[in-house]
Amino acid sequence: MSLPSQPAVPHPEKDYLGLHLKELPYFRALVRAVEARFYRDFELPSPTLDVGCGDGHFATVAFDQKITVGLDPWEAPLREAAQRGAYQLLLQADGALIPFPDAYFASAFSNSVLEHIPHVEAVLVELGRVLKPGALFLFCVPNHQFLDGLSVAHFLDRLGLHALARLYRRFFNRISRHIHCDPPAVWEKRLEKAGFEMLDWWHYFPPSAMHVVEWGHYFGLPALLVKKLSGRWLLVSQEWNIAWLRRWLNRYYLPDPRSKDGVYTFYVARKR
Repeated sequence: MSLPSQPAVPHPEKDYLGLHLKELPYFRALVRAVEARFYRDFELPSPTLDVGCGDGHFATVAFDQKITVGLDPWEAPLREAAQRGAYQLLLQADGALIPFPDAYFASAFSNSVLEHIPHVEAVLVELGRVLKPGALFLFCVPNHQFLDGLSVAHFLDRLGLHALARLYRRFFNRISRHIHCDPPAVWEKRLEKAGFEMLDWWHYFPPSAMHVVEWGHYFGLPALLVKKLSGRWLLVSQEWNIAWLRRWLNRYYLPDPRSKDGVYTFYVARKR
């Protein structure tokens, strides 16, 4: 298979927050905007693989060029990704069965996807197979501090209602569809077994920002209804309708989001 060669280069001055706010619920927009900023420091040589590309919205915001291949197991988001035109090629496939030859891709990324995959070790091994030696692999996932950062659980713990706090944490993890919320040491072992070397990592999104995400799951329910009825998260995406949200969220978006107590972790790995 031969595809056009073009590196995935992030734009250094994009309004990531504003672009995400126009199409996503505010709490998801905040997280994705922060993550998009991290990619500015990296150039991903092509061919590039996006593992778990979903509807393609993140790729359209984070990168100026089309990504070579977007891979996802679900048909509906792939149809939406096709409409966005963010990829040269879209494939419906499991990440543990990537239909490409050995050492085909020169780079890969996976943005907030691996935490949802039960067989994540098999996905990493398969990714290692299709990446060239020396290829960069960037990904981000919630970490072991995610559940401790939940405000409702913290409040219940302060009242001594520890059993209820544990129930709430399990509930929130379930609605977030998280299977893995692990520390860097666990991910490093997984990467090593799959033939990767971990080059760097950092935590981001402190608990204060996490509370925005937590409560956004509840306050954002009307947006879910709008999405189901219209196919869009926002009926009106003009600047005047999101300006107030931008002003409020800038306090979490503009400062350096890296934080020792951050509830997410960004990883930089390289195929050996």
